[in-house]
Amino acid sequence: MNTTLTIVAAVAAAGLGIIIGYVLRRITAEAKIRSAEEEARRIVNQARQEGEAAKREALVEAREEVHRLRNDLERETRERRHELQQMERRLVQKEEALDRRAAQMERKEQELKEQERRIARLEQEAARIKAECAAELERIAGLTHAEARDILFRQVEEETKAELGQRIREWEAEAKAEADRRAREIIALAVQRCAADYVAETTVSVVELPSDDMKGRIIGREGRNIRTFESVTGVDLIIDDTPEAVVISCFDPIRREKARVALEKLVADGRIHPARIEEMYEKASREVEQRIREAGEQAVYDVGIHGLHPELVKLLGRLAFRTSYGQNVLKHSIEVAHLAGLMAGELGADVKVAKRAGLLHDIGKAVDHEHEGTHLSIGMELLARYGESEAVIHAMACHHGDFEPQTLEAVLVTAADALSAARPGARRETLESYIKRLRQLEEIADSFDGVEKSYAIQAGREVRIIVRPDRVGDDEAYTLARNIARRIQDEVQYPGQIKVVVIRETRAVDYAR
Repeated sequence: MNTTLTIVAAVAAAGLGIIIGYVLRRITAEAKIRSAEEEARRIVNQARQEGEAAKREALVEAREEVHRLRNDLERETRERRHELQQMERRLVQKEEALDRRAAQMERKEQELKEQERRIARLEQEAARIKAECAAELERIAGLTHAEARDILFRQVEEETKAELGQRIREWEAEAKAEADRRAREIIALAVQRCAADYVAETTVSVVELPSDDMKGRIIGREGRNIRTFESVTGVDLIIDDTPEAVVISCFDPIRREKARVALEKLVADGRIHPARIEEMYEKASREVEQRIREAGEQAVYDVGIHGLHPELVKLLGRLAFRTSYGQNVLKHSIEVAHLAGLMAGELGADVKVAKRAGLLHDIGKAVDHEHEGTHLSIGMELLARYGESEAVIHAMACHHGDFEPQTLEAVLVTAADALSAARPGARRETLESYIKRLRQLEEIADSFDGVEKSYAIQAGREVRIIVRPDRVGDDEAYTLARNIARRIQDEVQYPGQIKVVVIRETRAVDYAR
């Protein structure tokens, strides 16, 4: 019983404590709410007061800004008004000046009209006087105006034609003399600056031997070594009484060079038999091919051109073993390139195109006999195949006159080719063919009607022809020279060019008694 009472008392005390705590918290919360409301009212009142103050300050500042802007506007308006007044005064002054000028122009126009009327009257009077004078002149001279004008025109035309013809001849002579002088200077300068070596080559090569006993070893037992050597190399090996030397004969210079190198290696080695011959020929072939590539690369380097196709470089190297009238074709090509480049530089042409075409102008001579066609057509085909430009191909194609040159570089390559071939000592020919050519030139000249005597001079580079003056006139002499030159071109083979000179002499004889 006591325990129950105790529990009830404890529960009642706890509930009372809860009620009391709740009441205290509510009282505290209400107090805080009232305090917060008072603080909020104070802050609102303060904000309202500050807003009123800021509003009053803003109004004051706005009034001041409006006053300032009004003053600025008035000042700017006064300035603009002043400028407009000045402009108006200037316009008025200009209008007055224009009015004065217009008045002056009107006066001048009136004066010009008056002068035109006076001129018209004077022209009418002059025409009337001219007509009267012309009628009087026609009556005195017995000729009409048209007839007199025709006579005067004919006289003036004849005098002018004669004077004009004389002036034209003088101009042509001056232009020709100046052109000849300039051409000689350019060619002389190019030739002086380009000096090339000349080597006369033949169709045989001589290999020296250490002793005559080596000839027997070269021949071999029953001639087996010499037969093997000739069949492998494709040359003719001549072993005669010449002491300590054998001769290699072949029209193919590259094949002959390979055979010479192979024979020299065999002689130096001392072991000569068919297997050794084949081995040495293979080594000699590789060595000569290497020399061909090096010769082509050196030629390209000497001339100073770039970007050449490797096959063209190799073909250039093969020209080192080709000859034309005893002149090495590769050295000739290098000289043509230098000469063409020098002349192109003097004349303002394309130096690169001239050099390139000059170096490649005889490239068709490098191929073997299995390619059909002239060296010109073969060269054009090769250059087109390996990507050379149209300008280079055209300049190369014109160097023998088969095509009409369309560019200055083509003309220069042709001239350089002729210079290189015609230079003294550049090419050689046998005495028999030289005398035959001279005799053929004189026979061609003597075969024409009216020719009294002909002479081939200057090593066959000039033909002087003396004609009968009673059968060949001055005009016919030019035609005769042209016909003889054309026939020489068609029938005679010669390096360079041949000058044809026709000489006609008329002698007038009389006696004083």
